[in-house]
Formats: sequence, structure tokens, C-alpha cells
Amino acid sequence: MNPSELIDEYIAGLTDWRGKTISKIRKLIRDTDPEIIEEWKWMGTPTWSHDGIVAIANAHKEKVKLTFAEGASLPDPSKIFNSMLEGNKWRAIDFFQSDTINVSALRKLVQAAISQNSLKTKGATKKSAAKKSGKKRA
Repeated sequence: MNPSELIDEYIAGLTDWRGKTISKIRKLIRDTDPEIIEEWKWMGTPTWSHDGIVAIANAHKEKVKLTFAEGASLPDPSKIFNSMLEGNKWRAIDFFQSDTINVSALRKLVQAAISQNSLKTKGATKKSAAKKSGKKRA
């Protein structure tokens, strides 16, 4: 099975509110970036990538956790990050059964994560090209 099919199966196996929540999150991410790549990492984690990991989703007993790989570097004016706030890299949103997804704020976080990954990739490409040509970057 390909990663998208594995994610389909994962969601189908979550017959309660968690499956519906991950399905809504997945749709929002895919609608925000039609070029996003779905991956299946760490033996069972739905992962979305574009020039690097954007976010991962996990269903826990009492919540759904959406974790942004570079969340600590992302703007969060709506203050939707509510988990892993002490870390230097990752930030997460814990969704509980009664929560409503702030679609606009989440879409902006996904867009910011993609933009940040793209900037890092372009910077790495420039460094690599300079190294190959023997030039130092200023």
C-alpha cells in the first residue's frame, strides 16, 4: 500500500471522533497545498511534507495531536499551538473531542510551515551550489 492508502486505513480504523478530526485536518492540509506529499513514517504516523516535514498527526486515547516540525519558528498570532511549547523546534496542537478546528489559523500555520521549508531548501541549494563552484557565500 502507498502512504495515502495507509493513512486512509488508519483513519478508517479510528471509528470515533478522532478519525473524523484527522480526516478534517488532512483535508485542510491537502486543500492548502495540493503539492503536499503524504508519507507514512515511524511505523504508523501520517506525515505531510513539502521540502521537508510540515506536520504529523497522531491519535491518542483522549486527543488528536498535530505536530509541526518547525513549529517553534512559525508565527502563531491566533495562539492555536497549545502543546510542546517549551521546545526549540517542535510545536503541537492538541485537539480534544469538543474542540472546533480554527480553519483559518490552521491553514495559515500550514502555509507558513511550507514557506519556511521552501526557504530552507533554497538556502541549502545555494550553499551546495557555492560549495561545488568553490565560491564562498557572503
